[in-house]
Amino acid sequence: MSGEDRIERARTLYEQAVYGGDAGALADAERDLDAVEADTALARGRILHARFLDERARSGSSPAEDPAELPLFERASELYQALGDPRGEAEALFWIGCLYQVIRRDNETAVPLLERSRRLAARSGDRPTEAEALRHLGIAAHMAGRLDEARERLEESSRLRRELGALPGVAANLVGLAYIAAAQDRHADARAALDEAHAIARAHGAHAVVRQIEQARTEI
Repeated sequence: MSGEDRIERARTLYEQAVYGGDAGALADAERDLDAVEADTALARGRILHARFLDERARSGSSPAEDPAELPLFERASELYQALGDPRGEAEALFWIGCLYQVIRRDNETAVPLLERSRRLAARSGDRPTEAEALRHLGIAAHMAGRLDEARERLEESSRLRRELGALPGVAANLVGLAYIAAAQDRHADARAALDEAHAIARAHGAHAVVRQIEQARTEI
């Protein structure tokens, strides 16, 4: 049900309560509005995160964290959990973990959140969120020097993304896999990963990923 449909249903349930005397309908109306609020909070938080990434790419250094971002994701997680929506909760937990990893550089806090997100996503069949969580768990393992684990996580994320047709995401993962290959002295594999990433990114207009590939070629 779309947000617009939920709001319209809440209006109908309000009228049932006021004119029909069915006060029990108000609980259903509140649940519908909680779902709309959760979706909106998650969407607003994602926009703030994208703005952070854009500013970082433009300036070459990390901008200040927007203080509204984390409360939005936490509110979404709280509401999805209360609604019994594991898919929504998995996505909100992913974004909380992503914030701690990407913005606060705190993998100690991020990894348990990402693991919980991955498990919830896997159980609820939410493959896009599972792939996202696996990618960032791979990043955490790479940062900790656990290269085999990092490679396994990113390859599993890439497998899911290929199945979903999320090819720009595959290209982004291939950049990470290239860095891992280089760290393991698999330089031919690193070059091949970047070549494949470049072909995918160019074909799908993933200009941000193309810039990442160009930077990787200078560093590997």
